Amino acid sequence: MALHYPEDLRYTETHEYLRMDGEVATIGITAFAVDQLGDIVFLELPEVGAKVSKGGSFGSIESVKAVEDLKSPVTGEVLDRNMNMVDAPEKLTEDPYLDGWLLKVKLSDMNEATSGMIASEYRAKVEGA
Repeated sequence: MALHYPEDLRYTETHEYLRMDGEVATIGITAFAVDQLGDIVFLELPEVGAKVSKGGSFGSIESVKAVEDLKSPVTGEVLDRNMNMVDAPEKLTEDPYLDGWLLKVKLSDMNEATSGMIASEYRAKVEGA
């Protein structure tokens, strides 16, 4: 199955994505990360109002294979967290980009909105092209 990487997102080396809407970033994990993890059984996310830092951990995701830290692509304050994914993390496999978002963060530094790889760069990285 070919994995999908939407063109309107930015991607990190650690397989998180960033979707910008004004000064609010929606953060999640990529289809590649979901595919690599396999059956996801647990998701831990910060509380609303918590601060996240670019490159810092903002929680963890656990599958039957591994436990991985989630790394924030931006610095800012958590405005929302996706409780549907916390309550049923296995649903991340259905659509990690729309329903499967993890956090909404108000950016402290708008320059971070354009950091990371564009879709073609990320695709080349994960597909080894």
